[in-house]
Amino acid sequence: MVAEAKRMQGYGSDFIKEMFAAARNPDMISFAGGAPAPELYALDAFRAASDKAFEVYGRTVMAYDGAYGIAPLREFIATQWMPRAGVNVGADDVLILSGSQQGIDYAARLYLDEGDTVIVEHPSYLGALNTFGALSANYVSVPIDADGMRMDALEDALRRHPAAKLIYTVPDFQNPTGITLAADRRRHMVELADRYDVMIVEDSPYYEIRFDGEFPPAIKSYDDCGRVIFLGSFSKTLCPGIRLGWVVADNKLIERYRVLKEATDFQAGTVAQYQAVTFLQDYSLEDHLNTSRNVYRGRRDAALAAIEEYFPSGVTYTRPSGGYFIWVEAPGINATETVVYAMNEIGVAYVPGESFYATDPRADTLRLSYSQMTEAKIDEGIQRLGRLLGELSG
Repeated sequence: MVAEAKRMQGYGSDFIKEMFAAARNPDMISFAGGAPAPELYALDAFRAASDKAFEVYGRTVMAYDGAYGIAPLREFIATQWMPRAGVNVGADDVLILSGSQQGIDYAARLYLDEGDTVIVEHPSYLGALNTFGALSANYVSVPIDADGMRMDALEDALRRHPAAKLIYTVPDFQNPTGITLAADRRRHMVELADRYDVMIVEDSPYYEIRFDGEFPPAIKSYDDCGRVIFLGSFSKTLCPGIRLGWVVADNKLIERYRVLKEATDFQAGTVAQYQAVTFLQDYSLEDHLNTSRNVYRGRRDAALAAIEEYFPSGVTYTRPSGGYFIWVEAPGINATETVVYAMNEIGVAYVPGESFYATDPRADTLRLSYSQMTEAKIDEGIQRLGRLLGELSG
């Protein structure tokens, strides 16, 4: 058989496949998948918007449109969505993607040759690590604290690795930790990127899923030099099945994204784009988001209360102000070795934290997602998991 390309040796993780399998099992209490709750999909409104899109735009909905994406959707993102994050751009600064994961892939292809350096959070998003790993990137991990990536450590990393090409960050309710990057650090990150001549990939699919505190400006809002590639997504706000995201960047960089888009899948689906923009124009996004936020807030609170009651002493965990994730550190416990036992014996799924580290992985960590379970199931699942962690810790 023909051998695979060498880059495939660093590509992929079985954990993503296992997360989706656990989420589909109705008997499993799954804290594994990081996806919206299906009961929160605006099914009737989206169906009505789909019908209207065909009535208004006719056969245009079913035709090719081009790599940039349809004009009404780009205009909505530029004028209605991005200003919410403090970013003022025009439609020409926006390109529609087939999910924001594609935007990570394109950034990697644009800037990375084999062995080039990417600076990532410690821990970081698994999907991005898979993408960069496929191009044989050299990772430099920067520690995070309760306010996100530490800027002193970032500057030290940039000083030690002056040829670094990219800083990759999930600044809002980070996957996997749930931590949010503080506003002053966002400004500082842009200043460092400019000083050390490196690009920032701001991966922000969770920005609107905030239920405590104020919305900080996007990192992109501090960008005066075209250093920041902002990636957004409709997967966490409308529905993941629509597979639509977007990139906001300097116009010259948007042109490079267009070239890559034409070379891969040519364009994002026209039908989905017209459905999405009609929904966004006709229905209150804020009402839809507020409904989701209230549900997720309740589930977050249920998870934190259960962890406090049932987890053994010595276990530490994050307290997210939005998003889907709680990060757990359980010293002395190998969460990677325990995950199969947890699924088979106590009916609880989680994601071992080891897979989220680009360097120096910690096996005593795990990610819990509360987004898809009811509060009752969350309490039961955390109680089961707490008993198991207590047994394992002695």
